[in-house]
Amino acid sequence: MDRIACMRSFVRAVETGSFSAVAREMATTQPTVSKQIAALEEHLGARLLVRSTRRLGPTEEGERYYRQCRRVLEAIEEAEASVRSAERPFGRLRVSCPVAFGQYRIVPRVKEFLDRYPDIELDLTMTDGFVDLIEAGAELAIRIGLLEDSSLVAHRIGTTRRVTVGSAAYFAGAGEPRTLEDLTRHNCLVYTHLATGNTWSFESQSGPVQVKVRGNFQCNNSAAIREAVLAGLGVAVSPVWLFGEDLDRGVLQVVLHDFQPPPLPIHAVYLKDRYQPARVRCFVDFLAAAFRGDPWVCSQGPWPEKSPAFVRELVG
Repeated sequence: MDRIACMRSFVRAVETGSFSAVAREMATTQPTVSKQIAALEEHLGARLLVRSTRRLGPTEEGERYYRQCRRVLEAIEEAEASVRSAERPFGRLRVSCPVAFGQYRIVPRVKEFLDRYPDIELDLTMTDGFVDLIEAGAELAIRIGLLEDSSLVAHRIGTTRRVTVGSAAYFAGAGEPRTLEDLTRHNCLVYTHLATGNTWSFESQSGPVQVKVRGNFQCNNSAAIREAVLAGLGVAVSPVWLFGEDLDRGVLQVVLHDFQPPPLPIHAVYLKDRYQPARVRCFVDFLAAAFRGDPWVCSQGPWPEKSPAFVRELVG
């Protein structure tokens, strides 16, 4: 019995609640994973896992063994990393991030990162839903918005500034909103993963204000909202990085300059009580440096001189 391999499979079975998920992750078969767990149970003389109607879960003994296995596996990884060159981060890096942010801000930088660190394999999962790092087996996640999970270590790597935007063709037919009340008479495109739903929040000179909007299209994917805006379907509150050069070229129009949607922080997060290999630190540092020079997600002002004309106008 390869006890280390069995321990890895057991840990991931506890975290995913599924032998089939572990098999896919380990590039093996479900019967192989089942045999590994059975071998551990026979070796220990204790039942480690129990199956409920929906998923696997650890027994009381299994929970204790899981915690110890986690420590052992992390110690092994740390020991291996200590004898490798600190200048050569290696291994598979599993990262989770929102779909559109990954598509427009991360994927275009992947080649540069992997050219710099050729011994790293990047496994990028893009989803707009909440991702549990343990269940997903991810070492790192990119999250946009306020953080509530205190079990995570967070590094701020950028800022999502948002605008109220529509196409020139849409405004030619529907008119340009001048006040927040005007928005109630427009076809507003709603991103449903936004915590406030169809209640849009703004900052004005007199303080925060909200307006409830309505429209004939909503979606849980911000890239789809982008396409709907470009097609002239309506008006949306969206990140400036989502539209990029479309704003600078005048393809789209920003309205309601006196009412700015609150900016949202961009964080790289990972588990607090877990050894982090060099590949995680390298990726966080790489993104932070790249975003400092990216006017669409730059955290701090004043904005660089190379900022798009629209951004310079927006931030004064």
